[in-house]
Amino acid sequence: MSSPDLPPDAWPWLHDRGRWLASWMFRPFYRVHTHHLDRIPARGPVVVVANHSANVDGPLLFGLLGRRAVFWVKQEMFSGVAGWGLRRIGQLPVRRGEADRRPLTAATAVLRGGGLVGVFPEGTRGSGDVAAAQHGAAWLARTSGAVVLPVVSRGTRRPDGSGRRWRPRVDVVVGEPLTVPAGGGRAGLVAATETLRAGLAGMVRELDELRSTT
Repeated sequence: MSSPDLPPDAWPWLHDRGRWLASWMFRPFYRVHTHHLDRIPARGPVVVVANHSANVDGPLLFGLLGRRAVFWVKQEMFSGVAGWGLRRIGQLPVRRGEADRRPLTAATAVLRGGGLVGVFPEGTRGSGDVAAAQHGAAWLARTSGAVVLPVVSRGTRRPDGSGRRWRPRVDVVVGEPLTVPAGGGRAGLVAATETLRAGLAGMVRELDELRSTT
């Protein structure tokens, strides 16, 4: 049976089981510290924008957000058994660097059903400092009117040149909702994207400073 806060080909019971699994499966490998999870609305449309520095970021957030979450995931992951599983737990494939309205349309439908959509605006994993951002998250926020919630994490990426780490500390911080500029057209979309990028980048800098003193 389908649910309005998930894509139509998702299995809600499998999604919920997957979130439960993700909520604890990383604990043996990371010392996870969460901050301000209470800022996540328990219901209603939400666009979560997050920085991205390691493959584990998506699954980690999937288990930590406390409600059903539909993430954009790179198309390359949707093959074989893994691809079948991602679709059944409601995740959406997106082609990086290509114009494709299908993930935008599917994510908008989830938001209109009162769901939560997670986007990594950087488009790919890197240093996670959000030096650049794609327009998809801002487009979703402007189109749906959903709450835009920034989330940043640090500690999942192994520093360059370092060896294997034993249960590194990972911090996940939920910020205050971001207000997206209301201007129309291409200029409005660019301004909205920069608002999201700057908000995330500022949170990353603040978290880096906090981690350096603890």
